[in-house]
Amino acid sequence: MSKPPLLEMRGICKRFPGVVALDKVSLSIGEGEVLALCGENGAGKSTLMKILGGVYQPEEGELLVNGQPVTINNVNDSMNLGIGFIHQELNILENLDIAANVFLGREPLTPPFKLINRKKIHADTLPLLKRVGLDLPTHKRLGELPIAQQQMVEIAKALSLNARILIMDEPTSSLTLTETDCLLDLIAELRKQGVSIIYISHRLGEVDRCADRVEVLRDGRNAGGLTRAEISHDSIVSKMVGREIKSTYTPSGAVVTKGFLKVRNARSSRFPKQQVSFDAARGEILGFAGLVGAGRSEIVKAMCGLDPDGCAEVSLGSESLVIRKASDAIGHGIFLVPENRREEGLVVAMSVRENTTLPSLSTYSTLGLIQKSRETKEANAQIASLKVKTPHAETLVRNLSGGNQQKVVIGKWLAMGPKVLIMDEPTRGIDVGAKAEIYKLMRNLAADGAVILMISSDMEEVLHVSDRVAVMHEGHITGVLDREDCNEKNVMQLAVGRSLPVSKPAFAS
Repeated sequence: MSKPPLLEMRGICKRFPGVVALDKVSLSIGEGEVLALCGENGAGKSTLMKILGGVYQPEEGELLVNGQPVTINNVNDSMNLGIGFIHQELNILENLDIAANVFLGREPLTPPFKLINRKKIHADTLPLLKRVGLDLPTHKRLGELPIAQQQMVEIAKALSLNARILIMDEPTSSLTLTETDCLLDLIAELRKQGVSIIYISHRLGEVDRCADRVEVLRDGRNAGGLTRAEISHDSIVSKMVGREIKSTYTPSGAVVTKGFLKVRNARSSRFPKQQVSFDAARGEILGFAGLVGAGRSEIVKAMCGLDPDGCAEVSLGSESLVIRKASDAIGHGIFLVPENRREEGLVVAMSVRENTTLPSLSTYSTLGLIQKSRETKEANAQIASLKVKTPHAETLVRNLSGGNQQKVVIGKWLAMGPKVLIMDEPTRGIDVGAKAEIYKLMRNLAADGAVILMISSDMEEVLHVSDRVAVMHEGHITGVLDREDCNEKNVMQLAVGRSLPVSKPAFAS
């Protein structure tokens, strides 16, 4: 008699108001197997995993572990079954140190007064950090770490559970190439130890590298599976979207006005001794590349008035702007789609309608009273234009998938007619279909005369979307590549601080 799968999910159904998130979905995973779970945003991947994690309970279907039916009513039930969950959105407390985060809720206590044994927590955390390639003191506060390192701490926390089944939901979305390699090596090691891993990622190269098998969801249903021999970029995309995803780069057909945006002597609080200057044209997409921590996000926050200790001289056309706070930048038509959409770009407890009109409420009010019908009309226009998957404009943003939340962030700025749209990691955690839609949107905005600044850690994205690429290293721009010189080798040379003869100055003197 053959051994049953370590985990089975049979005929799982889950509904939310106005949405069938999962419709009779089934999957299984064996001991020591890496199963990649793929699908577009809104396909049901995260919902299915949250059922395993005890966050949601299914309305229909059954769960089996080692062939025996189980019920998962809460997160503790899931943990007791040996299921560890690394969420797409970071689940950390920034005011606590690394060790406290790793053992949060599971702190060892010392008798007789049941005080937290902090010495043991820090001692037990250290080898976990080394296992994920972090060389950091365990007393360091989480809020002091960049997002990439916070993500690795999340992985260390999951490993501390000694999980038999480890769910990784977009685990590399904030990681550098080196950190990603470390994680994939760690997955291979865990697999050898008999740990089963459910790996959710839109980075199909990673799936090809680490997965034993692929299961694809589409619109809340099983769309088919792939064996190891069948896994390829094209085969996964075909099952995910049911259509071909063509090359993303489209040469600009816009009338380009060079030097329309000028940024001079920009300094951030992170790199206060480095000054950054650059030009960007109307009608172009200027990509910003560089390793995580190079200072890209910090510079655009300084130019938008979001860094209280930063500064920048900004002009649009012949007009010099005074930008001391975010509202100044917004008033001049300079809008930022931030890297961390949930904390900085949305109010997740509010509806799609309310988020869409939040930055410009005066436009939708008469005598100080907000006209809901006018808000709804604009929100519905953005929902249709961006193809946001939501039952209606009154749906709470927290009930949308990550990709659709990102579209809401973009939609609120589109409603205001941007002159400069800064997009910081615009497709992080977004599937290939939605990526193509956002790339097309960026190109259309550029064609209409907007300046698009795009920060991305995804090399393929930078190379396929940008008209030019500015590369940063340790707080300064090391060079700018014209379209014909945009390739991975040139970008990486500049990203590590080396000069290239083909790179251009960041601005015209």
